[in-house]
Amino acid sequence: MTRLLERLGLHRPELRAWAMYDWANSAFQTTVITAVFPDFFASVAAADLPPAVATARFAWATTAAVALIAIAGPILGAIADFRALKKPMLGVFMAIGVAATLLMATIDRGEWQYAAALFMVANFAIAASFVFYDSLLPHIAAPDEMDRVSTGAYAVGYLGGGLLLVVNLLWILAPASFGIADTLAAIKLSFISVAVWWCAFSIPLFRRVPEPPRRLEPDEAAADSPVRTAVVRLGETFHELRGHRQAFLMLVAFLLYNDGIQTIIRMATIYGAEIGIDRNARIAAFVLVQFVGVPFAFLFGAFAGRVGAKRAVFVALFVYTGISILGYFMTAAWHFFALALLVGSVQGGSQALSRSLFARMIPKHKSSEYFGFFSVFEKFAGIAGPALFAASVTIFGSSRAAVLSVILFFLAGALVLTRVDVAEGEAQARRSP
Repeated sequence: MTRLLERLGLHRPELRAWAMYDWANSAFQTTVITAVFPDFFASVAAADLPPAVATARFAWATTAAVALIAIAGPILGAIADFRALKKPMLGVFMAIGVAATLLMATIDRGEWQYAAALFMVANFAIAASFVFYDSLLPHIAAPDEMDRVSTGAYAVGYLGGGLLLVVNLLWILAPASFGIADTLAAIKLSFISVAVWWCAFSIPLFRRVPEPPRRLEPDEAAADSPVRTAVVRLGETFHELRGHRQAFLMLVAFLLYNDGIQTIIRMATIYGAEIGIDRNARIAAFVLVQFVGVPFAFLFGAFAGRVGAKRAVFVALFVYTGISILGYFMTAAWHFFALALLVGSVQGGSQALSRSLFARMIPKHKSSEYFGFFSVFEKFAGIAGPALFAASVTIFGSSRAAVLSVILFFLAGALVLTRVDVAEGEAQARRSP
């Protein structure tokens, strides 16, 4: 059993406890962000608005949350590093997200402003918590463990989010079978279940993962203002990031290819609907992605151990390019399921290995600050892709051509990734004062 856990990257209590936060928060990602809340917003909270207006206001709420965390992420990360508050700040934002999710069960018909505000707060909170969560990785895992630990955590997250999503969908599709009054009550109960799940399964991290020690820079004092120091550190870290050439190139490559990945994730449902794929088939395909992602995330960790994380990411980008080409020819529901299978096979691995590659090339004592910048690049990924998708639809009059346009992001990201020297990046991180 010990050897199996080691191969999965979960062989120490603190590693398993850290990975459990992926299990905890993935329920919010699957049930709230993707599967349930968007339809709930349109059909209940914004039921009195024209459909196009409801969609636009939901999109603006999402955009605002993304922009806020992109601005605040690096500052919050710098404060966490200066005060040695990674876990407490993670706990604060986790609690805010849990509270906002619980309150979603109180939304009634026509309360779209209230619903949008809660969705924004919860999205901001979960994204902020990732800054501190990801920054703990280089403190609990050795460089040669990070790929396996990161992919193992993604696999655990897929399983946790997928299990609760299945339960929530069963409640919503057949509420009477579970003694629930109606579909609306089942939807609200699903929000409550996500909040409880997120909170309860976060506890192992706070119990088992140690807070990294505080480290002051030569020109800093313990009594300095955390906000002022954070702003100063932010400028220094941005300057340093440009000096950590390999880490910076990794961020640029991630921004490009992740833009393509996020475009596929966001546009798959609406593209499937456009070409006539049944709604239930689309939901089933999404659930399939969750469970396929579990073994493949583990497999990507093992694969990276043999060929290197960088080469493993190249393989994932090759598969995504194939997904775009196959998507162009898609006509039937089974095609949609085949593509879901392919997405599930590479989605977790590509994201997890990107996280661990970056973690290996940054100074440990400034991990929250650097992951604050990582969050900026991660959040802005997905802006250019949908814009190019929309432009392609306008120019060619079809989403099929737009699906092919996403390949440009995989090619551009792969091209920049070829310039990343991982060994040199790790050496630069070790040399950092």
